[in-house]
Amino acid sequence: MQVILMILPWIVMMVFAFLLGSLPFSIWLGRLALKGKDVRKYGDGNPGATTALRAGGWKLGLAVLMLDITKGALPVGLAYQVFGFTGWQMWCIALAPTLGHVFSPFLGGRGGKGLAVTLGVWIGLSLAKVALPILIILTFWYLILSVDGWAVMFTIASLFVFLYLVMPGSLYLAVLGGQTILLAWTHRDDLRKKPGFHRRVRHLFHKAESK
Repeated sequence: MQVILMILPWIVMMVFAFLLGSLPFSIWLGRLALKGKDVRKYGDGNPGATTALRAGGWKLGLAVLMLDITKGALPVGLAYQVFGFTGWQMWCIALAPTLGHVFSPFLGGRGGKGLAVTLGVWIGLSLAKVALPILIILTFWYLILSVDGWAVMFTIASLFVFLYLVMPGSLYLAVLGGQTILLAWTHRDDLRKKPGFHRRVRHLFHKAESK
């Protein structure tokens, strides 16, 4: 009985994080904003903020983005910053929102790519200490590389270096390791493509060579 009472708060937080992460805000808000239309019919069909942006404009895209970030940040922030979960229990809780988003039971086990939710997880874990570098690094690789999935993978690799040098800690590195597997899975189609420089970067290289 004592063991059950010890693990019950962890199980409750993990289930809460998973269920909150699984809420398909892009689908629900999209139906409201687009009079019943499914945002998955636009773009690549991914139920996320980018697809909502393409389907309904910047207001819908921003609303979905903020909600997706929040559903990662809220449960992780409560667990880590307020209730003081640590170790492998916190690792499970930190991965739960992204797992819920990627394998949403509300969408028959098929969800989004999980990038915004993952950013929210880092806000919950570290506030702006890691989330801000993620945004900067991700923006850099998105501007440099032509394939989004490879931009995400290079961002993760850069973040591993950042964490190791600036904020070393087994929990952070373990969470990032788990997220790497999840994001590699959700971006698997992109990762089958050969990574290359974005058109604007190639143009700069050609311009420099011609001088």
